[in-house]
Amino acid sequence: MPEIEEVLPKYLQIAGYLRDQIVRGDLPPGTEVPSERELAATWRVARPTATKALQALRQQGFVEARRGAGTFVRDVNPAAPRARERYERAAAMGTMYSDAESVAFPFVGVVESSAYVATQLGVGEGELVVKRQRVISNEATGPTELSTSWFPAATAEVAPKLLVAERLRGGTVPHLVEVLGLRGAFARDQVSARLADDEERLALGLPNPSAVLVYWLVVFDSDGTPVEFDEAVYPQDRWAFRQDYSITV
Repeated sequence: MPEIEEVLPKYLQIAGYLRDQIVRGDLPPGTEVPSERELAATWRVARPTATKALQALRQQGFVEARRGAGTFVRDVNPAAPRARERYERAAAMGTMYSDAESVAFPFVGVVESSAYVATQLGVGEGELVVKRQRVISNEATGPTELSTSWFPAATAEVAPKLLVAERLRGGTVPHLVEVLGLRGAFARDQVSARLADDEERLALGLPNPSAVLVYWLVVFDSDGTPVEFDEAVYPQDRWAFRQDYSITV
């Protein structure tokens, strides 16, 4: 009989929240993270639980303790934020990007869909689709992500801002939820690795050859119809895939 999955232990939830802030850039290197006492008060947990949360972050290499000073974010090259982290930041702060990030739009317009884009969007190969391409850079490390979003061309008729080369508050998915009235939207992720093509190497400043991490995200409406397909390409030094979950034994 199926069983309801248990949620993560509280200390892992706290550690995950702080880790996402570090990955997104909201807690840059050198920033002091909340103390055990502050975490215990904020999350309404016992002091030992807060201690375990900080210990987990130290073990994962995200923070370091400085005797007599506190716990600080390490000066490491973290993973680039995934879609989940960006959407969570948008919901909490109204923007998908941290203050340390900038966004450029190499291309925004209508193109004919390639075979793999058509498959993910559920349209015919060669059909017109909207393409929004962005290069996301960190002020400290340079380009960190080449992100391309595709939409059925008809979507632009009701969401014309998709064809404007500027950031949409909260990102494209919240914008589509607002203009299309989407309810019960869900997403599917797929992660793979391959060699970067010429366009990706140029955008990310990579040598030839270079391996990249490719992250696909397809957003569906409540009927299971694809409404957006995203492809995020990351340089090899930004590779990471981390997930905490309970194990049923």
